[in-house]
Amino acid sequence: MTTKINLPSYLEQSDAVKQRFDRLKSREVILEVKDLNKVYKTAKGEVVALKNVNFKTHKREFVCVIGPSGCGKSTLIRILAGLESHTSGDVLLDNKPVTGPGRDRGMVFQGYTLFPWLNVKQNVMFGLKMNNIGSEEAGREADTWLELVGLEKFANAYPHELSGGMKQRVAIARALVNQPRILLMDEPFGALDAQSRCKMQTHLLEIWRNIDVTILFITHDLDEAIFLADRILVLKAHPGEVQELIEVPVPRPRSVDDLISPEFLATKARLEALIHPPEVKNDEDEVVTPRMIRFVNVADNVE
Repeated sequence: MTTKINLPSYLEQSDAVKQRFDRLKSREVILEVKDLNKVYKTAKGEVVALKNVNFKTHKREFVCVIGPSGCGKSTLIRILAGLESHTSGDVLLDNKPVTGPGRDRGMVFQGYTLFPWLNVKQNVMFGLKMNNIGSEEAGREADTWLELVGLEKFANAYPHELSGGMKQRVAIARALVNQPRILLMDEPFGALDAQSRCKMQTHLLEIWRNIDVTILFITHDLDEAIFLADRILVLKAHPGEVQELIEVPVPRPRSVDDLISPEFLATKARLEALIHPPEVKNDEDEVVTPRMIRFVNVADNVE
């Protein structure tokens, strides 16, 4: 059941935000997920990872997926990428079933996944050459995308010579060079320090604004989801079900100043209430109290 939360009046969408969502909903549907289920068979029986997941993503939309640990976020994106099969339901990209990996989907993982023996340009060229694009044409395409992500001066550098943020920019360029219909990102900035993460979020929005691509972005960071997304898909855990699909009322373009705006803070409070409810209940609707074990002397209390 979807959690209902009473929102303050200032979270109501402005006319500009309403118009933006009206335009978004009028665009063609790129990705459609219908009644998606994923069940793992284990020695102890079946484990339901995803249950009856339904949503649509429109052309050039930016959707973030969040949820508590174990809600199936990474399982979902691997299914969308064609890296993992689903038990039942449908995953349609441009109305065609997803049955395996394809160049119509780009994928960026949390790990950098760059080939250490190839330089930056060769890493970006790799996918093109695997698709039988000649070296000369692949090189020109790689140069274009390296310029887009601001790494044209590092074309001949090797991964070990780059910072974490630079490595992820290479990974993004490599994913985009095939000009996919949708870019799938599985917590791509999770391993970065806070400063680098903030820079990469801003950089990703600039890239997204300048190219024709739809983005589906997995994150556990609520601030990141609100800052980046048009809409946020909230999953609940055990099994992973759609709890709510939230339209982010923060106007675009966004800046760090928006992190303290009433719309941003109210949206974050809403997400916190969905993901971290005040009580945890078991199947019998009984409140579960975590077992607390003391490892200090009772008299040695902290304030």
